[in-house]
Amino acid sequence: MTSKTLTRMDLAEAVHDEVGLSRNESADIVESVLQHISDALVGGESVKISSFGTFSIREKSERIGRNPKTGEEVPIHPRRVLSFRSSHLMKDRVANGNKR
Repeated sequence: MTSKTLTRMDLAEAVHDEVGLSRNESADIVESVLQHISDALVGGESVKISSFGTFSIREKSERIGRNPKTGEEVPIHPRRVLSFRSSHLMKDRVANGNKR
């Protein structure tokens, strides 16, 4: 496997290449989309992107955890966590090596 990471700038460059907007406009569009996704998640909404997957927020309740070094029990406070569930199409695409 490769260790390459897709960044915001890579996405902006792809928008620039595909759509033909300026690099600044492309970067602004990428930032705007990511901001809309973030705002929806912070507001407790799920974000479903067809053929890609669903981002959602889960509420985790308080529980007792254990320090693995000492064995001491410690409370883990309730919190909200981000989860992602990929679509079946995305799972199949990844399993087949990204072939369309």
